[in-house]
Amino acid sequence: MKIICIGRNYAKHIEELHNEKPKEPVIFMKPDSAVLLKKNPFIIPPFSQDIHYEVEVLVKINRIGKFIDQKFAHKYYDEIGLGIDFTARDLQSRLKEKGLPWEKAKAFDGSAVIGNFYPKDSLDLENIKFQLFKNDELVQDGDSSHMLWKIDELIAYVSQYFTLKIGDVIFTGTPAGVGRVEANDVLKGTLEEKEMFHIKVK
Repeated sequence: MKIICIGRNYAKHIEELHNEKPKEPVIFMKPDSAVLLKKNPFIIPPFSQDIHYEVEVLVKINRIGKFIDQKFAHKYYDEIGLGIDFTARDLQSRLKEKGLPWEKAKAFDGSAVIGNFYPKDSLDLENIKFQLFKNDELVQDGDSSHMLWKIDELIAYVSQYFTLKIGDVIFTGTPAGVGRVEANDVLKGTLEEKEMFHIKVK
């Protein structure tokens, strides 16, 4: 199982972090050890003082594919989910300043929350509405219509570099509103008003 993450796929999130708008999708990976086990709390790692939540729409790959044509990309997934890409923002900033890879800040143990999945046929993929609540307060309010690169575009693009396999998950990017988590926070993600995950922070 691969976790393929797309960075900078929402314009307002790019602005809030003062990043440059990319000319093509930004890709990074998380290992399977990054997946937060179901019902487990997220434990703030000792190497960071600034862990941020980033809620994202997820796509689960259902067949093997390489060099996928965009017009056929819809055949490679039938489920849409929701998750969190936890990021050690302080560590990421230091790595970026030195031109180093982000893995330590993005791919650490427990950094990938993978919530429930729903059949894609029950959704309007061009207008998926999703939200993240921290302690019952709305902190991120997203809509897939604001993606710079849509799901099928991402699948076609990613498959040029990496063979997609059954069970791989693509994190499609986060909207604006990312922020810090503290011990005892409770994070809840919804997709089309359906709860997809509920995470406690320790």
